[in-house]
Amino acid sequence: MLTCLGYYSPFANQEDITVKKVGIVGATGYTGVELLRLLAMHDGVEVTVVTSRANAGERVDAMFPNLRGFVDIEFTAPDEKSLFVCDLVFFATPNGIAMKYAPALLEQGVKVIDLAADYRIKDQAVWEQWYGMDHASPDLLSQAIYGLPEIHREKIKEAQLVANPGCYPTAVTLALLPLLESGILKDADIIADCKSGASGAGRGANVGTLLAEAGDNFKAYAATGHRHLPEISQTIKRILGEEADFTFIPHLLPIIRGIHATVYSSLDQQYDLYSLYAKRYENEPFVDVLPEGSHPETRSVKSSNMCRISPLRVGDKQRVVVLSVIDNLVKGAAGQAIQNMNLMLGFEETKALNAPALLP
Repeated sequence: MLTCLGYYSPFANQEDITVKKVGIVGATGYTGVELLRLLAMHDGVEVTVVTSRANAGERVDAMFPNLRGFVDIEFTAPDEKSLFVCDLVFFATPNGIAMKYAPALLEQGVKVIDLAADYRIKDQAVWEQWYGMDHASPDLLSQAIYGLPEIHREKIKEAQLVANPGCYPTAVTLALLPLLESGILKDADIIADCKSGASGAGRGANVGTLLAEAGDNFKAYAATGHRHLPEISQTIKRILGEEADFTFIPHLLPIIRGIHATVYSSLDQQYDLYSLYAKRYENEPFVDVLPEGSHPETRSVKSSNMCRISPLRVGDKQRVVVLSVIDNLVKGAAGQAIQNMNLMLGFEETKALNAPALLP
């Protein structure tokens, strides 16, 4: 619950309630501002610490004017001890930061959600190969729970450390999950053809995401190997019990936010795909299986925590195509992190996340 004195507060008429204290480390990027935007509408938490070494002393709403009237706090320099008062801390930092600070926080009983990749991959050698650095707290890799509620909800409720999934892995895994769990894939041959908006590259200056470079353009990147490949492969192997022939190719779309994943595979038998998906996700608050034959659009999930999915069969062939869309900054990052926070702190899972998508 973040409010400014003298400003409009959506909770001004509510009686005092017991709130949980949360902190955000590294809140100056797109993921950080999404965390703040969503948490500002959560009446069960109070953001007490927002750190930024470069912007210490600056008001948060001066950097992010959309939060004016909702957030009355300044950035502070990173200070481990100031975070000890929190019930939970989000790390919205680059890869390699959370793994240095999480051990001390956990020792103090502070729960941690890392929105970067420090704890997503269980194999230390694989992580170090893909991220090009030594892991600072490898002993925590086995303790960290992979924060996809649609798979690990009960474990997340008891977790002290959650590794928030990547944006591409969220869209792809939710597209694949019913197929993997049912065991009907033929030869586990899977192709994920994925597209993301430019905000997925972060807020830092980057020539490739300049308007004049990314606008009116469309391209693949990291086709020979992307860091999200081992993350998705790990989940596939965990469910199937074996390695899959998995190909993942990301592309950059000339839009700001949104991910569209088109996932291809083959079935070993004829199957009622729609019923399979509808049953698997019937009780999931943030997965929407669209009517048969539908084609989901990125704009239908803009600024929401929803994943919209449509499983399709190509003619009468065994080939199956699953379309999956999410907002990369919400269900692909900050929204899913808050969904995990709600589970970890005992709130209703959907709290502060039920707003519909924006149109146009």
